[in-house]
Amino acid sequence: MAFSNPLWSPSSSSSNLETFRKKLEEKTSRKLPDYPSLWKWSVDNHSDFWKFWMEESKFILHTPPTEVIRTASSFWDSVWFPGASFNFAENLLNGGKEEDLAILFLGEDGSKQSLTYLQLKKEVARFQKHLRSLGVSKGDRVCGLVPNAPISTIGMLAATSLGAIWSSASPDFGTKGVLDRFEQIQPKILLTVDAYLFKGKKISILDKVKEVSGKLASGENAKNFCGTIIHPFIDSDFSLDGISLPIRASEISEVPVSEIKYESIHFQDPVYIMFSSGTTGLPKCIVQGAGVLLNHTKELSLHANLSAGEKIFYYTTCGWMMWNWTQSALALGATICQFDGNPLYPGWEVLWKWADEDQIPVFGTSAKYISVLESEQAKPKDLFSLKNLKVILSTGSPLFPSGFRYVYENIKSDVQLSSISGGTDLNGCFALGNPTLPVYEGELQSRGLGMNVKVYNEEGKPVEQEKGELVCESPFPSMPLFFWNDPDKSKYISAYFSRFTNIWCHGDFAEITKNDGMIIYGRSDATLNPGGVRIGTSDIYSVVETFPEVADSVIIGQEWKEDVRIVLFVKMKEGVSLTDELRSSLKEKIKNQTSPRHVPSLVLSVPDIPYTVNGKKVEIAVKQTVQGETVKNQNALANPEALEAFRNFSELKG
Repeated sequence: MAFSNPLWSPSSSSSNLETFRKKLEEKTSRKLPDYPSLWKWSVDNHSDFWKFWMEESKFILHTPPTEVIRTASSFWDSVWFPGASFNFAENLLNGGKEEDLAILFLGEDGSKQSLTYLQLKKEVARFQKHLRSLGVSKGDRVCGLVPNAPISTIGMLAATSLGAIWSSASPDFGTKGVLDRFEQIQPKILLTVDAYLFKGKKISILDKVKEVSGKLASGENAKNFCGTIIHPFIDSDFSLDGISLPIRASEISEVPVSEIKYESIHFQDPVYIMFSSGTTGLPKCIVQGAGVLLNHTKELSLHANLSAGEKIFYYTTCGWMMWNWTQSALALGATICQFDGNPLYPGWEVLWKWADEDQIPVFGTSAKYISVLESEQAKPKDLFSLKNLKVILSTGSPLFPSGFRYVYENIKSDVQLSSISGGTDLNGCFALGNPTLPVYEGELQSRGLGMNVKVYNEEGKPVEQEKGELVCESPFPSMPLFFWNDPDKSKYISAYFSRFTNIWCHGDFAEITKNDGMIIYGRSDATLNPGGVRIGTSDIYSVVETFPEVADSVIIGQEWKEDVRIVLFVKMKEGVSLTDELRSSLKEKIKNQTSPRHVPSLVLSVPDIPYTVNGKKVEIAVKQTVQGETVKNQNALANPEALEAFRNFSELKG
């Protein structure tokens, strides 16, 4: 699928990426006239590229590296910037001038909070000193059960300033979901809040905090756990009864900014622990170093065209990697815009009104959010000028062609719509936006600089304009250091290197288009194989979403009579029923717009579609439920009760 007519083309040659390209030409004395030549140079000379970006991004070092990358026979044993020492938090806190705005927060109730870089440093200084007093030091884990609000950023910076490791989850996670993550890594500190708002309701998490802190302070971790710091997010007065080793954040004393200490770490030292969705077992604990910051600043500056003094918003929770991604904007001297609550309460207008009033140029969200706006026939362009909006970012799942059209027809016609794709594993992107290239319907604009991304066919050969496995042929700075509790790296190697020898296989079904962009078709482990032919679910979704009667859908390949048959489950719009006539229309349109092999054998109606807490559709969990298998970690789902409807369809029985 490729389109000859772009939806958007750059109106100016001025961009951070273009400035970078010209500097690189001058530095290397090479002609790099366009993005394809720049990308090819960056992957063919990835050591030179990453060295240049480290210098260009003004990465603060305590000692310089002895080399850029020490390669090894195994992809996963490569070491980036050996000998270099630095501090992660120092790079973020010193990205902007003291008087510049670092954080702008909007609560669901309309309340606002702002912090300059100096004010942020003051908060970090007092939290850091308190963590030190509790014995937190390099390598210790500090966990945050926090909303996407200033306290999350303060906690992360205080922890990483000490060389400690930060890991976070959202307050709306269930108790088991929190413990499945945090118990594995045995934290020294739990930072949390009293409550949060959602759809206008105050939701206390103090009972959850009691249980979580109690578990973290018992068993093997009893000697390690030092305290639960509770920040008054909604109420200033609340009971600490039953909470293990509680400390009110409001009682932590202020200290001068000059008392901040920046502990030196190396590129092989952990900074973040991220978690996989965990729908097939305990979440994997993915340990990442400061290479994520180098990759983030490259993506934010060059691909999202974000500059110092500009604002960036991403609708995310602290349980999704886009929170970590957005934090790195501080290293560029930009302003992080944070929102906590329901993005559609009291109406869909709330975020667009904010973007308009506070002149936010980079607005990030999920494909699911755009789909909901489309289904609600929302038209932000009719209510807001959005004159400062220059980039809309979308990720979490593939953005279908109709979503592209919706943005340009109903939000803004002269905006760079960047569908981006990567993942928690690398805490960044493999393919993403590009301010120097056109936007084509259904396509990601380009592969990321320095990321040697290809698409392989079944034989492990690179292909273009053909669907296959998304791979990366060369090591990259933001690849995980290791998995927690995986001393021989067997889980790590199995996760990324079991398909192709010494090649990172990401698990996405993708295609490089004739425009040199990419189409992401979804997870390859959810790929359908009727008659042995590999089919991406995205092909079918893109047709189903054109039916106004259908609110949502999920597709699986059910094992059936020594083959696989496609089953399409649909959630109907309120007041609409799934009729035989509509079933026939769905099948006919899927056949005409894709192929006869794409046509589902069954189309069934369900009351709801299950998603992870990060907004990803869980095809595998649906398939397991249909086949009578146990979904091991339902607490990773935002609506696990939705699975029940998939259990007892007589049509699915053998």
